[in-house]
Amino acid sequence: MLKDITIGQFFPGDSIIHRLDPRFKIVITLIFIIMLFTGGTFLCLAVGAVYTLMAVLLSGIPMKMFAKSVKPIMPFLVITAVINLLLMNSGDVLWSWKFIKITHDGINTSVFMIIRIVLLIVGSSILTYTTTPITLTDAIEHLLSPLKRLKFPVHELAMMMSIALRFIPTLIEETDKIISAQKARGAEFDTGSFMNRARNMISILVPLFISSFRRADELATAMECRCYHGGEGRTRLRQLKSAPRDYIALFITILFFALVIALGHICK
Repeated sequence: MLKDITIGQFFPGDSIIHRLDPRFKIVITLIFIIMLFTGGTFLCLAVGAVYTLMAVLLSGIPMKMFAKSVKPIMPFLVITAVINLLLMNSGDVLWSWKFIKITHDGINTSVFMIIRIVLLIVGSSILTYTTTPITLTDAIEHLLSPLKRLKFPVHELAMMMSIALRFIPTLIEETDKIISAQKARGAEFDTGSFMNRARNMISILVPLFISSFRRADELATAMECRCYHGGEGRTRLRQLKSAPRDYIALFITILFFALVIALGHICK
């Protein structure tokens, strides 16, 4: 299960999505998220699905990687679907038992929410799959640079996000090693009552927290040894430069967004 978590991972490639300016990719991702939540009909969602499919194909990343990004949230999707299915009482009643009613609108809402969440996860995953954490940090710092005039710690915020993204795969690997070690000692995480399994999780969480604090201390020591004092006066090896393809990608995204808005008004 832990091996299916792909958050924060970067997959090298030379696709057109990989070559886009990371600043534009962040803006495009934000527009895409707003686009998904703006459209309230299946037709609007279909436009978002077409856009997502285009981005996935252009990224050159195998579909199985996106399936792995969705797999960990399957329990959340099931819970969301059940809640919408049971709480939505409007529309034609298809099945009822005592106080439980399953209606046509409930099914539509459940399916709509599942598709929206899946598209959100897949579309957002493209950003981290095609952008290195360091490049993503530089892009965030560039986009938030106007806040420096308000004495906002932009560089420190970007650095914290970069470190967090960088250590997600490391902590997942560490957790997998701890689980394997505890199973070798006779610990059981898949059987027994809920309380017993929750109690056994302590044998995973304690070593994981100790390892995380140790890694954080080593990282802080390494940064101090290299005379790190924040972003003031620092230079970058790679300078971010926009190209015509970045503006074309942004323009196409805005066109899809405008289409979703237009369809939303037409379908009202």
